[in-house]
Amino acid sequence: MIILVSDTSILIDLERGGLLEAAFSCGLTMVVPDLLYERELEPENGPLLRALGLGVVSLTPEEVGFAQQLRAERKALSLPDCFALSCATRANHALVTGDKILRAEAATRIGTVYGLLWVLDQMATSGSVANTILYEGLARISSHPRCRLPHSEVRTRLDAWAPS
Repeated sequence: MIILVSDTSILIDLERGGLLEAAFSCGLTMVVPDLLYERELEPENGPLLRALGLGVVSLTPEEVGFAQQLRAERKALSLPDCFALSCATRANHALVTGDKILRAEAATRIGTVYGLLWVLDQMATSGSVANTILYEGLARISSHPRCRLPHSEVRTRLDAWAPS
């Protein structure tokens, strides 16, 4: 089983689409590093995320050192982003992010990195989330002014998940 290390952007998009509960109920296991949780999630909807099943993990001293070194080398990445990438280097862990800079760094450092559309595809494949729920959620996410998802991939999924 793969453990998904999420950055904040993925959780924001899932919330924006009304898909948080569905994401945690379809068999996906998501965690965030404790620093990311404390700085970016806890004040807003952290307790809800924890109740839904979001795991909060501590990094080892070596992982913290890697994150700090990465932050010194890549000023465009936040420290919470570096913690997420460091956590994703663990065996059976993968990073899910919507951040372009973090995605590029993760692709270079660890190879495989996933995004929101992959998460939605996993939800669809699970069979426990109705296509209409995915359609409505992705429609809300893609209509937001800050949405940076590829239009053609969004359209493909909306067409596939459209109500009959």
